[in-house]
Amino acid sequence: MTRPWSEDAEFRPVAALLASCDAAATNLETVFHDFESPATTALPALRSDPRLARDLAAAGFRLAARANNHAGDYGPAGMRATTRHVAAAGLAQAGVGESLAEARKAALFRGPRGAVALVSATSTFPVETRAGNPSGPIPARPGVSPLRFRATYRLPGEELERVRAAARALRLDPPPDGAFDFGGLRMDRGDSAGVATEPEASDVEAIAAEVRRARSAADRTIVSIHCHEQAGDRETPPDFLRAFARAMIDAGADAVFGHGPHVLRGIELYRGRPIFYSLGNFAFEYETVSALPADDYEGAGLAADAKPAPTPSDFFDRYDANGTRGHPADPEEWESAVAVLRWARGDLAEIELHPIALGFGLPRGRRGSPRPADPELSQKILERLSRLSARYGTRIEIRGGIGRVAVRPPS
Repeated sequence: MTRPWSEDAEFRPVAALLASCDAAATNLETVFHDFESPATTALPALRSDPRLARDLAAAGFRLAARANNHAGDYGPAGMRATTRHVAAAGLAQAGVGESLAEARKAALFRGPRGAVALVSATSTFPVETRAGNPSGPIPARPGVSPLRFRATYRLPGEELERVRAAARALRLDPPPDGAFDFGGLRMDRGDSAGVATEPEASDVEAIAAEVRRARSAADRTIVSIHCHEQAGDRETPPDFLRAFARAMIDAGADAVFGHGPHVLRGIELYRGRPIFYSLGNFAFEYETVSALPADDYEGAGLAADAKPAPTPSDFFDRYDANGTRGHPADPEEWESAVAVLRWARGDLAEIELHPIALGFGLPRGRRGSPRPADPELSQKILERLSRLSARYGTRIEIRGGIGRVAVRPPS
């Protein structure tokens, strides 16, 4: 977010929807700061005016998931500044911390009708932003709560043996049979070409343990997972994400919500609880940041010290080829939904899906802010969600521009 939602009349119906809930949570993929620290090599580096943190609270948000690949765009100092500004706005936050133990810790929001806990992790992150614990004289490393995973690249026999021969020619010393490493990739035999992924067991257990602890203090516990990775296409979650999400439900989470690929993914009901593999973008105002680091300009082929100096608009003109490629050219990245969950007598009773639009095709200074989708676009969004969810056996009924998930009782 880079613009005040409080001044956007089209956003007000969305804010009213959020405010009607007892608690609303979001992935907060920006850094609130006043350039107190240098940027890292993110492309592009994200930054929001600290005053906009208040707009999150005014919009009805009460919980913020901070673990994502942009949390460290301005280093540890930027993370700390964001923590201060989000706390000052009154939001509970999870997913970053001064140590791994702190980054893992659940956030807790206490409202008039109960308490909601939020656990936040990310599988997509620059390695230097992964939080770490202290070791003897070595202090803890501030950063994000990670979900690491392992990938194995599988090939049929003859193709695998050709790669093994190439590894021998390069003196990489592969074993005569079985799996081996090739250029940092783990290779193994398979019936067909593909990639198998599995989550790091120690990360899954640590996050699951926090979910179990959170349940003792909260009426509802939700898990946020940021995941850009995919299986074949961007709408299909990787194997490790499905395994992780189900493990969180097994640990006691009431819901898991994902984000990262910028598009919607399907909804799975597992043991009567929802897994939203991706709810897409809620706000996408990255193109109107006020400043960018020199590395970003140089990465786009612009001289940061040119006269006159390049602007963020110059960067995005080059980065997205004047809107003809990347995010601005992909309508599905500007179409999403807000999920509203209701419980009755301890069980999930209803899930509503409210389609939103982010202004695809509008000028750069206007697109990116959420507003209710019009009837035609609402139908399109909900039909896509229905198609994506059907692969998990989930049915979505569409009535009056709202999707309703057929909730099954827990088994």
